[in-house]
Amino acid sequence: MTKARLSLAWQILIGLVLGIAIGALLNHFSAEKAWWIANVLQPAGDIFIRLIKMIVIPIVIASLIVGIAGVGDAKKLGRIGLKTIIYFEVVTTVAIVVGLLLANFFQPGTGIDMSTLGTADISKYQQTAQEVQHDHALISTLLNLIPSNIFAAVARGEMLPIIFFSVLFGLGLSSLPGETRDPLVKMFQGVSETMFKVTHMIMAYAPVGVFALIAVTVANFGFASLLPLAKLVLLVYFAIAFFAFMVLGLVARLFGFSIVKLMRIFKDELILAYSTASSETVLPRIIEKMEAYGAPRAISSFVVPTGYSFNLDGSTLYQSIAAIFIAQLYGIDLSIGQQLLLVLTLMVTSKGIAGVPGVSFVVLLATLGSVGIPLEGLAFIAGVDRIMDMARTALNVIGNALAVLVIAKWEGMYDAEKGERYLASLPSLRSAATQPKGRAVID
Repeated sequence: MTKARLSLAWQILIGLVLGIAIGALLNHFSAEKAWWIANVLQPAGDIFIRLIKMIVIPIVIASLIVGIAGVGDAKKLGRIGLKTIIYFEVVTTVAIVVGLLLANFFQPGTGIDMSTLGTADISKYQQTAQEVQHDHALISTLLNLIPSNIFAAVARGEMLPIIFFSVLFGLGLSSLPGETRDPLVKMFQGVSETMFKVTHMIMAYAPVGVFALIAVTVANFGFASLLPLAKLVLLVYFAIAFFAFMVLGLVARLFGFSIVKLMRIFKDELILAYSTASSETVLPRIIEKMEAYGAPRAISSFVVPTGYSFNLDGSTLYQSIAAIFIAQLYGIDLSIGQQLLLVLTLMVTSKGIAGVPGVSFVVLLATLGSVGIPLEGLAFIAGVDRIMDMARTALNVIGNALAVLVIAKWEGMYDAEKGERYLASLPSLRSAATQPKGRAVID
């Protein structure tokens, strides 16, 4: 008789709850807190993040090369790339506009006494923001796509140059004669499949990593710091839920998918991304699951890492709300023209800097000055940014997963039968996937 084993989702959820409890306890013991964070919790959390960072780039390179070599058609690949960028631009722009509309309607920054707000140091983000402003000129953006040294780009974890190189390598490989091409394709396919096995091994440590990271977060900010900014936090969570179920839900329905079903497929990854506030932790699993769900490897391995830089729905949604919140905090009434300028600036600045630490703060620092909002206002929300970062990361994950399906369906390359078989293999979705045709299925 075999013992029942908790699923990964339950293990991560238990780690999340225990981490919140331990963090809340440590928050009341300032002397012990510093020792526990520095010597136990932070290292345990960092181990998990480092393990994930270790496997992301090999998976992206190997999967992209195999996928592109399989397509073997530069025109087709160019069409996929163009559709991907158009889709990302439209969806992230909608996210910015939704954030502005909700912030103007609910007015989260009005009626708050600024003297009751704590501040945090944001100087570490300011130098990075200046570099981002410089690097996001059109010519600099194009040049930054092309690595002068691919090994240096890999060492720095620069995703866009890595994607650019992998696509070119895949196209070059596809043009070779079969006796030369096939052994190399099999080698990269072996690397890709091996790294996915390594991902499964690392996921066994995920509950411990989640426990440590969330405990550090709660121990540092506590729950008392949330109260003065509760209206902002609640609005961000509402906006993210609204965008996920209404906007992404509508997009999914237009292409014949269900956003609720997609969330159930990614329940483990959403809990993990939420707990760690890092979409990197689930990037390999999104590629793997989307391929299993019927998307071709060429599309899943291209769209997911590209979306990591270009399709940050949750981040852009939050950035527009935070910008209006700070303006309201200072009593600044932004005109329609200024808000349109804010939309355009966020559209440009938020692209291609996912690997930058504190990406949302960096984008806001590089953006707020363009419409006359004091940058110092970011210090008021820095203390609770992590709790909002968790929710926006989860939205980024589901947005990128949906993007894979949209592009695959748009290209006519989605394998519906494979998708149905995958749904039927999942216990939580088996009954829905095996319903007779013609009967309504309620998600």
